[in-house]
Amino acid sequence: MKETFYITTPIYYPSNKFTLGNCYTTVICDAIARFNRNQGKDVMYLTGTDEHGQKISQKAHEVGKQEKEYLDEMIADAKSLWAMLNISYDKFIRTTDDYHEKSVQKIFKTLYEKGYIYKGKYKGWYCTPCESFWTESQLINNKCPDCGRDVIMQEEEAYFFKLSEFGDRLLKLYKENPNFLLPTSRVNEMINNFIKPGLDDLCVSRTSVKWGIPVDFDPRHTIYVWVDALTNYINALGYNSEDESNFKKYWPADVHMVGKEIVRFHAIIWPAILMALELPLPKQIFGHGWMLFGDGKLSKSKETDKKECIDPRILVHLYSADAIRYILLREIPFGSDGNYSTEAFLTRFNSDLSNNYGNLVSRTLSMLKKYFGSVLPKANGEDNALAKELKQNVEEEKAKVFKYMKEFDVSKSLISIFNIFSQANRYIELSEPWAVAKDSAREQELKNILRNLVETIRIGTLLLNSFLPDCTKKVLDALNITNLEEGFKTLDAFYALKDEMTIEPLAILFPRLDIQAELEKLSSLAK
Repeated sequence: MKETFYITTPIYYPSNKFTLGNCYTTVICDAIARFNRNQGKDVMYLTGTDEHGQKISQKAHEVGKQEKEYLDEMIADAKSLWAMLNISYDKFIRTTDDYHEKSVQKIFKTLYEKGYIYKGKYKGWYCTPCESFWTESQLINNKCPDCGRDVIMQEEEAYFFKLSEFGDRLLKLYKENPNFLLPTSRVNEMINNFIKPGLDDLCVSRTSVKWGIPVDFDPRHTIYVWVDALTNYINALGYNSEDESNFKKYWPADVHMVGKEIVRFHAIIWPAILMALELPLPKQIFGHGWMLFGDGKLSKSKETDKKECIDPRILVHLYSADAIRYILLREIPFGSDGNYSTEAFLTRFNSDLSNNYGNLVSRTLSMLKKYFGSVLPKANGEDNALAKELKQNVEEEKAKVFKYMKEFDVSKSLISIFNIFSQANRYIELSEPWAVAKDSAREQELKNILRNLVETIRIGTLLLNSFLPDCTKKVLDALNITNLEEGFKTLDAFYALKDEMTIEPLAILFPRLDIQAELEKLSSLAK
């Protein structure tokens, strides 16, 4: 039986078209999911949408539509974007799905019957765009601390979850499981900002919001976001259904990948709900940083400098899905924020994709055709100093890729992969195959050089496939590698390709761009 791996994005709030920033988490999870599939694991990759609440209802009515009609159009748009970006999710959950709504009602009732939910009255500052309540002390300049917009005072009857009872258990969780929440800076934030000051009981129902899942034993109330949205991770697997086989197979999740702004919901509220339900906790929650545009994070609820933000659909059309995936994965350091700019994107396109990788593939296969009629020569195993250095560097960088991917550090993984290509390019310059080709007595040396280059491309391309699936498929097809899982099994061998196989040159993978011309083009498209 295959080892399982369950990874999730947060479920997205479809109040508007998705931006480049919204794509970030989804692409990260896709790369991680693909990498684990390529290692032969049974992967479940979940994404989806959080579709209830006051803001959705308002948005729908503003455009003269019913909520479900409005949502269906937004979800179709989101799915088309994920398809454009080659997102290989295994399941897409919508919180309006019947099975999810039924399970949420059961979970709510179970928590009520176990004494973890009680009825009371709520009074607090409410931010409609974020759908969040805040205490007076949490406001910043009397505005929402997340989006900076105005808040309103609301008071109503509500059900509450006894979150206040879980502080000690959460502290114990963090102490005994140091990798439960990463990076570690997020742990300090949860402890010092939320748990140690004292957790308040959590409002988990509303009477003023009608677009939501009704409490089945008190239908004046709709179930508020926490029990509704967070439980998607188990409901998507069939929890509370007649067939819980996927729940038993994949739960607990290996990692919930979330943006840092929603870490507290996943690292405090979600574990507490699971503890109350007596269910296993996810193995890890990773709170990544933001992709910053201009002077701040681009979101649907915060006005920021949008001059750098181009519709991702346009970028995919102009530069390819792989190019967009690359900039998203490469530019955000592990656990930190990263700045996106159009110029940085175009520069990386030329330097990394066009020059380092694309040109390496092109010139190597062209030399193979020129000197050996595109037939892959056999190496004789006699390595000179340059070949030994190349193989050692490839082995070291390959090991780093596997190490970093275990830590979900996709940016460093990409750096190591492109270091492999850099080493191959350096090997070309130092070994000078064009000079060796002039001496017929050095034919075997030339064969060794070309074979070493093609095998290095094979190893680097197999590792890169999880990140950039389109361009790498072209290269792997040329190398007659059609089964990725089998291809991954060959990574421990430097010489794995069949001797004397034919490898024809490929079309240019990433044509070099005129950066100034592209900047002018994109400037006219920025919103």
